[in-house]
Amino acid sequence: MSFSASVLTLYPEMFPGALGLSLAGRALETGTWELDAIQIRDFASDRHRTVDDTPAGGGAGMVMRADVLAKAIDHTSPPGDPRPRLLMSPRGKPLTQSRVRELAAGPGVVIVCGRFEGVDQRVIDARGLEEVSVGDFILSGGEPAALVLLDAVVRLLPGVMGNAVSGDEESFENGLLEHPHYTRPQEFEDRQIPEVLTSGNHKKIAAWRRAESERLTRERRPDLLAAHPLVK
Repeated sequence: MSFSASVLTLYPEMFPGALGLSLAGRALETGTWELDAIQIRDFASDRHRTVDDTPAGGGAGMVMRADVLAKAIDHTSPPGDPRPRLLMSPRGKPLTQSRVRELAAGPGVVIVCGRFEGVDQRVIDARGLEEVSVGDFILSGGEPAALVLLDAVVRLLPGVMGNAVSGDEESFENGLLEHPHYTRPQEFEDRQIPEVLTSGNHKKIAAWRRAESERLTRERRPDLLAAHPLVK
């Protein structure tokens, strides 16, 4: 059964975007996963297809209406749909590689892309939306974040990557950042490939890569080391 992704958005033309290329694009063509972009405005009831209104209590900007968004969600994800409902939001829980793996192991996702100042809290609560963030910064809408999440998930689906173990040593898979990589030529602008990598000694190579992962993590993401049980 294919992994099925439904994206609720005001800009369905943004999809598949980059997801129509490379690994994700080939997997989309072969039916490994499915993508449906749903126009939220189609569920508005007035002739102007209004999806937002002024925030209760005053303030700048507009807020996406609960009633319109609820209709879109109910149409896309009726009772019995096992797919998690996600809302791309800067106030959500940070997206992690472990969560990506959980999503990739499931039947698919329903993703709501917010716009304006945000989404009426009542529809978040009533429809059980899981708020997810891709970083501590603000985007103009949830669509770029949805593309990021789907790219991370789709590449882990069975058969998408040519080598099934390609992702096993990547950053965050073992709680550390990934080690540096090198390839030919042997010398580039007076810089050599580390000798250990051409030694043929797989034990030493593994040890070097582990040490480099720990070094980079210590320098760039010490917060990851604090939660790593095997690194001090």
